[in-house]
Order: sequence, then C-alpha cells, then structure tokens
Amino acid sequence: MSRISNPIALSLDGVTKIYPGAVALSEVSLSVQGGEVVGLIGENGAGKSTLMKVLGGTISPDTGRITVDGQSFEALTPAQAMALGIAFVHQELNPFTNLDVAGNVLLGREIRAGRLGRMDRATMEAVVQPILTRLGTRFGPRDAVLGLSLADQQLLEIARALAADARLVILDEPTSSLTLAETQRLLSVVADLRRDGVAVLFITHRLNEIEEIADRVVALRDGRLAGQLAREEIGRDRMVRMMVGRDVKRFYQRQAHRAGEAVLEIVGLRTATYPDSAVSLQVRGGEILGLAGLVGAGRTELARALFGIDDALGGTVHLRGQPLPKGVAAAIGAGLCLVPEDRKGQGLFLDFGTADNISLPSLPRLCPNGRLDGRAEQALAEASRARLAIKAANLRRAVAELSGGNQQ
Repeated sequence: MSRISNPIALSLDGVTKIYPGAVALSEVSLSVQGGEVVGLIGENGAGKSTLMKVLGGTISPDTGRITVDGQSFEALTPAQAMALGIAFVHQELNPFTNLDVAGNVLLGREIRAGRLGRMDRATMEAVVQPILTRLGTRFGPRDAVLGLSLADQQLLEIARALAADARLVILDEPTSSLTLAETQRLLSVVADLRRDGVAVLFITHRLNEIEEIADRVVALRDGRLAGQLAREEIGRDRMVRMMVGRDVKRFYQRQAHRAGEAVLEIVGLRTATYPDSAVSLQVRGGEILGLAGLVGAGRTELARALFGIDDALGGTVHLRGQPLPKGVAAAIGAGLCLVPEDRKGQGLFLDFGTADNISLPSLPRLCPNGRLDGRAEQALAEASRARLAIKAANLRRAVAELSGGNQQ
C-alpha cells in the first residue's frame, strides 16, 4: 500500500443530540488522527449509531462542534462528509447485486467517455484493479457481486471507500457475520490501512478484536463519554468496566445443565435447495443447539422450511410431540419464532413503531373481536422491553431510529 499524502485530523467537541424522551449523545468529545485505529465500544443504545450518523452528516447535533483539518462545523451534510474523506462500512451490507464489482466500487462516480456519455468500462476496471490488489481481494473488477461471500462484500465496501479517497473509514460491527479466518483477514486489511495513514473508527462488541487492533479505545455509556484507554491500558476488564459502569467479576461460564425432553424433532427434512440431503435433529427443553456450517451449507434454508416460509420436499417435524402445521401463521401459533439474518429486510417494519413490531406476531390474541386491544398491546410491548432491555424511551418511536443492537 502507498501512504496517503493528507491524513485526516478530526475531533468532536461537546456534541449533544436529544430526541423526545431520550438523550442519544451528551457532551461527547473525541478525536481521530490519520494512521490510527480507534476502537469505539458501548452497550446497545450507548450512542454509537448516533455518533456515526453525526459524522456521516445524516443527522445534525443539537450542540457542539465538528472540526476536520482545522475547519469547524456545527453539522456536516452527507456531501460534506464524503468530500472530507469520511466513509462508512455499515453492518448491513447493501451491494447492488445486479452490478459487477467495478460498478459497485465506482457507483456514483462512473467514468464516462464519448459524446453519449457511455460508461468507459475499460478505464473503470483499470481504476478498480489497483484498489482490489491493495486490499488483497480474491475477486476482480468483472466478477459478479451476487456470488461474493460476506467477507468479500466487506472488502468490496472498503474498496468503495478507498475509491472515494477515504481518509477516515468507519467500520460498524464489521466481523459480526464473519468466520474466524475471515475476521483475521479483515483485521489484516485494517492494519494495512493504518500503515497507509488512513484513520479507522472500529465499532464492535468483540473485545478481543479491540485488544488486537486498536491503538486507543473510546467507550460510550448512556450517550456519554465513559472513558478512554491508551494502547498500553487496553484490557478486557477495563473495557467492560467503562461500558457498564461497574466491575464484572467474570464473564459467562459454562455450567452443568441437564436438558429436558425433546421439544422439536426433525426427521429426514429435505429442502428445495438440497433435495438429496435429509436433515434429522432433535432439540430438547432447556437446551441451546448450535447450527454451524459454511455460507451456503443450508442453515438458512432449514430455518425457513421450519418456519413455513418455504415448503419442505419431504420429512417430518414434530413440536412437543405434535406434527408442526404448515405455514408461517401456524408456526407462530405453535410457538416457533424466527430471527432472520437480514433483520431490516426480513424481520422489521422500519417505519412502524417499536410496539407495533413487537406485537405483530401476536395480533390474533391481541384482536379477540377483530379490533386491536391497545392496552394489551402496550402491556406486551412494555414487558418485552423490560425483559430484553430494549433502549427505546418511546415505544411508538419508529424502529428505524433505534440502534442496530436494539433493533436486533
């Protein structure tokens, strides 16, 4: 990699953002310099997502200043953030699968030639290839995006950022869906970006990754700056203490536990994706069964078939000794729940309120006479919020406004 000539110097001073009934950020001050990796940590709802949106110009702070290379702003617009070299790699990847790699990397910055302004494919590929080489990708400019793994899609997003001359790359939970090998590959790319003079803001809940890659750590708690750690101070116990505000004596440890009777029994289940492979397994009460496999191994297809989204080609499924009825509504009624891999595209109505989303699967019992029982819906939503520690001051607030962790 070649070092950039104008590394960024960015700082936030006293940034505050208040929503009705909730303080998202309160007097937050921090700085990021070119050639360093700053780890940003915090529990769900701590303010990490709001901070990202302030830097990206999608929301304006109520008070405070943003300073980039000595130039001060009350707020940034998305165009200003892009022009200043601030780029994002979001947790939910959204590549344009109908375009190839070059088309995605140069989206919005296509190179055109001739009087008709047709895209100059040869020049675009020539521009993109050195960036891919710089990142050590296994795909080329002409490759289809549709077949790329999640790890490769992450690199594609980073390539897009570098093509836009990014000087600060903000990575939001970049390893949440990656294997251990893919994670190590991504961390290697982050280290290369640092050596190249690019600043990286690395947001993650995986503290071991922070220990491995970060030069500094900044912790948010309840919208406030909870503390910072220099490289030599970084340690798991200190980071947890900053995030939660108290000492945590030990993390979750495996304990002896005896599972109960079989609750779910699958025998010879075949899906349309793998018609020649039959799956048989059993899940017992009080048991957490991990379902592992590489991308494309059939995990998602099995879940969709169980939940009634896709028809199974064969096999039987019994829940508490009774045949599982077909269809999504029947599966929900029988007590099954599916948390899909794409929560925004498949799991949530983003424009609906938090209470609306919580209550949707329970509408049959919340509408005994064909009319929604508002009090029962509110009680259900309140109970779910308390049980899962969802940070939403107003349950009528659109789910799109919640942080990623609270959406999950």
